[in-house]
Amino acid sequence: MRLYRLLLHAYPVSFRAEYGEEMCALHARRCRDVANPLLLILLWMETFLDVAWNAGAVHLDILRHDLRYAVRTLARAPGFAITAVSVAALGIGATTAAFTMVDHVLIRPLPFAGSDRLVKLWENQPGYSHMELSPANYRDWKRMSRSFETMGCYTVRLANLVGQGDPRQITETRMTVEMLPMLGVKPALGRWFEAADDRENAPATVILSNSLWQTVFGADAGVLGRTVILDDQPYRVIGVMPSDFYFPTRETRVWTAMRFAPADFEERTDTYIYPVARLRPGVTLAAASAEMKLIAAQIQREYPKEMGRTSSYLELLRDSLTPKSKLMLYVLLAAAVCVLLVACTNLANLLLARALARRRELAVRAAMGAGWERLLRQMLTESALLAAAGGVVGVVLAGLALPLLVRLVPTQLPIAEVPALDLRILMFAAATTCGTGIVFGIVPALRVLRGADSAGLREGSRAGVGGRGEWLRSVLVVAEVAGSVVLLVCCGLLIRAMWRIEAVDPGFRAENVLTLRTALPMPKYERTSARAQFYQRVLGEVRRLPGVTAAAYTSSVPMVLRGGVWPVEVEGRPLPPAERQNASLRYITPGYFATLGVPLLAGRDVAESDREGTLMVALVSESFARKYWPRENPIGRRFNFALRERTVAGVVGDVRVRGLEQASEPQVYIPYQQVPDGAIIGYTPKDLVVRSSIDPLTLAPAMRRIIHEADPEQPVSDLRLLSRVVEEETEPRKVQAAALGTFALIAFVLAAVGIHGLLSFAVSSRTQEIGVRMALGATSGDIFRLILRNALALSAIGIGCGGVAAYATGRGLESLLAGLNPADPATFLAAIGLCLLMTLAGSAIPALRAIGLDAATAIRAE
Repeated sequence: MRLYRLLLHAYPVSFRAEYGEEMCALHARRCRDVANPLLLILLWMETFLDVAWNAGAVHLDILRHDLRYAVRTLARAPGFAITAVSVAALGIGATTAAFTMVDHVLIRPLPFAGSDRLVKLWENQPGYSHMELSPANYRDWKRMSRSFETMGCYTVRLANLVGQGDPRQITETRMTVEMLPMLGVKPALGRWFEAADDRENAPATVILSNSLWQTVFGADAGVLGRTVILDDQPYRVIGVMPSDFYFPTRETRVWTAMRFAPADFEERTDTYIYPVARLRPGVTLAAASAEMKLIAAQIQREYPKEMGRTSSYLELLRDSLTPKSKLMLYVLLAAAVCVLLVACTNLANLLLARALARRRELAVRAAMGAGWERLLRQMLTESALLAAAGGVVGVVLAGLALPLLVRLVPTQLPIAEVPALDLRILMFAAATTCGTGIVFGIVPALRVLRGADSAGLREGSRAGVGGRGEWLRSVLVVAEVAGSVVLLVCCGLLIRAMWRIEAVDPGFRAENVLTLRTALPMPKYERTSARAQFYQRVLGEVRRLPGVTAAAYTSSVPMVLRGGVWPVEVEGRPLPPAERQNASLRYITPGYFATLGVPLLAGRDVAESDREGTLMVALVSESFARKYWPRENPIGRRFNFALRERTVAGVVGDVRVRGLEQASEPQVYIPYQQVPDGAIIGYTPKDLVVRSSIDPLTLAPAMRRIIHEADPEQPVSDLRLLSRVVEEETEPRKVQAAALGTFALIAFVLAAVGIHGLLSFAVSSRTQEIGVRMALGATSGDIFRLILRNALALSAIGIGCGGVAAYATGRGLESLLAGLNPADPATFLAAIGLCLLMTLAGSAIPALRAIGLDAATAIRAE
């Protein structure tokens, strides 16, 4: 019978109390009547099933009654219900949106087969831990390694698509035949690349992205076998990828075969490809990294001149993120959790206040036979119902907020821009909702049910006032204030850091400058003279437009393409290639510095007379001159750079080519005509910059017309203001600051509501005490100070606790603070001041209500 009594615990307590003994007696008789052991086993099997089925039915029946009662009860207090649902929705919605972003970017596996074993390989050089590989090193790494099942590589470039409507510039990814099978994603139409496609001089083939197939080819299933023109070369369409395939980034529109030529393997320092490999089963990332370091060391010994300081670096493809991007998302999630905790403490406060107000009702129900377990279950059902409604609204709010947070999704990951609210996220929201309803509903329920007995009938509405009830509510308010301080300080620190970054001088003047891209296709523009004719015609026409004050072409606008570094060898200071320092390279046309407002500090600008066959010149940045010729005149000095010896013709101001937060290498600028035909094609000028005295955007139609007249097949892309390029440097920070600011505002308001609710309850429960004080001579000012003093005491405790937590959090955010002190006094003072204002706002109405009480009426109040 002990086992059967244990089984009966599956029923509710009230059910066991009423029917338990009778059920035990019945089961004992049935067991005595069975003599056959086999029949006894069958009896027990039947008993287990019967208890499981009937206990579930009893629980469902009680739940149905509790839900009906909870709905009726909440319908009689719509204000309380709406407030509680809104508070829960804000907390759950914020947490769900933040978790969705973190899960999408940092947790969820990439949409590739066995993505946890896909790794990305880099060259590691002093100052550059993530360098692309040269084809020669890629070939040797692939041949010598044993840690990988397979290895492939890709590179990304811009290509011009013509013959399909208007010319357009698209992002093309060239890849080896191993890449797509390694990723395990088959084309939705057609096939992926085969070995024959990847051979030198093989017929060119192309696979289309789903978006390009839909927008340009009208989702025509007959596109397979058709010919498209990319950079004046015919490509045969062999496939269309699925709509959810993004590799290596979301911008890729076509994939073509790499088709290495023997000449590609001649120069080991020509780094432009990105290898990806799949680890063998049982091989760890650490083991593969150790092997690749040994291989890199062997290549160093074989090629000490070129590879003397080059090692290797491996990372999971999933981890191809900057530490700052990861930290931004983790901070967002932590802030959302803080909002959830503040919201939950407010919800617990609301539930506690309502439970105390219903104490007499609960005492009546207890006197009529309702057990402690039954009352607890009813109260938890109400809190769970409120949390469930809040969870539904919160998921809707999260869905509306996600498109506003897409700037926090790094473009270098092969994932969708906007995460989906799928089953995984809904399960998280459901778990958060359940935790909110149960954990923060059970404390108020237990607190009130301690007195739900006959003593509760003798107590009035003031039952539960003071003592542990008021102490618990005070603790919850202190927690809300502390959470608000943490969020306000963190938000303030990040905003001030963003202001510091925005105040950084980029080295150029971005206002009133329009930029656009015309990436000239090869081999059509392989000859330098052909490119020069195009540039001169376009610039000549553009400079004659009304309002244009300057115009020029450059390899890339600062802060857009951040690579392009070459080793420097200064005449008279020979160093092994492995020990040479690097500088960034840009080819420019005359007038570039005037267009961008970069000061010319010494010497002259580049000129149209600087052509192939004349003296090879270069302009260098101030940091370049200071590094190699300190306290000397750099004009006329010679150095080897970009495969040629060059003479310094001028010195210009430094430009932050890598962005406002990242240190930039010294810069070297070379005349656009001083490059041999077909050499250094990736650096040919492609970005047109135009300074205007009028709104630059009004010039866009005329500029498009000029480019079309110069080459009808040349597309125009990336048309935008240069000031917008600079603004995008802080765009993720702005999104994060806006999200944190919203979270801080929510917590701030909830804390104010919490203080208001606590003081309102305290005033109503201390009505007699206030009346007695006033009868004994207390003035309105005395009563007002009494109420305000209580509020300020709670606020001071919360500010103290929150300040300590905020400083600790700020220390963890140092990498995002751009040198700002985590204990920044202005930020902390502003946060404390706002919390004090919040305290005054939350306590104003209760304090005014207290001083408006009539003494005689208050004394007679229950």
